[in-house]
Amino acid sequence: MARFDGKAVLITGANSGIGAATAKAFGAEGARLMLTGISADEGAAVMAEINGTGGDARFIHGDLMDSGFRDGLVDRAVAELGRLDVLFNNAGVGFGGTVETMSLENYRRVMTVNLEVPFALCRAAIPVMKAQGGGAIVNTASELGTIGAPRTVAYCASKGGVILMTRAMALDHAADGIRVNAICPGPVDTALLTFDSVDPDGDVELIAVDTPMNRIGEVGEIAPAVLFLASDEASFMTGATMIVDGGATA
Repeated sequence: MARFDGKAVLITGANSGIGAATAKAFGAEGARLMLTGISADEGAAVMAEINGTGGDARFIHGDLMDSGFRDGLVDRAVAELGRLDVLFNNAGVGFGGTVETMSLENYRRVMTVNLEVPFALCRAAIPVMKAQGGGAIVNTASELGTIGAPRTVAYCASKGGVILMTRAMALDHAADGIRVNAICPGPVDTALLTFDSVDPDGDVELIAVDTPMNRIGEVGEIAPAVLFLASDEASFMTGATMIVDGGATA
């Protein structure tokens, strides 16, 4: 049997990058998926690929900045899947800037999508998981939640918040059979890699050189770590931050 046969999984930010790669990996291991993302076309393509290879996925297009959409997401997933075993809070945004140069509008968007949205979805999902007798939550943080970086003040703050929120939730709900862990990707080939760049190609090369493994990661190298944290193989892990960064923070 696959690790997630019959399990119901909700993934945000599933239309591209780490979210899409992880959705496909969950689908290949038998999960029933509710996917959401901001790009309808990309999300539909991910759903079609999973279903075309024998998986079971559905996609809802929406913007998590919209509280009406966000607040109904878990209920909709449970209505369509019958339960909720895994929540993967993956959606994220980044805007470059220092405290002097970043607008309050951009700061608030980063903090809302990266930190408030996972809080809101956990708040909705945890009662469902408690009633079922347990579940697993994986929150996408970042290596930049553990270290600072120039011109990423909002992103670093939001991802550091995700890590500590994850730990606090893990302590609050361990007795409920709910495990809450964070994945901390390092430099990975996604749109977020160079959100503060005027020369993306050049900056990718510099990031690769500065990484001990002398390259940036691929989304397919993050997905297995997420599945591990969500699976029974990680049954004695909660409140953990799994860093997958090619040695960048070492």
